[in-house]
Amino acid sequence: MSTRVHGISDPAIDAWMKEHAAGLGAIAHQWFEVMRKRGDEVRELLHDDCPVACLGDAPFGYVNVFTSHVNGGFFHGAALPDPARLLQGTGKFMRHVKLRPGTATNAAALSGLIDAAYTDIKARTENG
Repeated sequence: MSTRVHGISDPAIDAWMKEHAAGLGAIAHQWFEVMRKRGDEVRELLHDDCPVACLGDAPFGYVNVFTSHVNGGFFHGAALPDPARLLQGTGKFMRHVKLRPGTATNAAALSGLIDAAYTDIKARTENG
């Protein structure tokens, strides 16, 4: 597992971003950048062939490209406040937001979810 340290990108993530540079990949890159910028201690890794943002060893968000959409996902998404009702999924913990080209994204709400996911994982790691 390689990781991004103090703003230096993980080569595996960079390669993934280059491989997914066009179309949907641009959406994934945009939102992964938001995750990367949550704090100096954000680490990244490529897991199950998708970029994952972590605080230490604890993941809080990911992006992944599918045929017609991008998922911006949250490992503890079921616990996040979601007043704009962007989150989808029925799992015990994970939730995701589907991002589609040509469809308006509530950027403020999605950015708020990323902030909440980061704050949540920080509290979980600091409080055990």
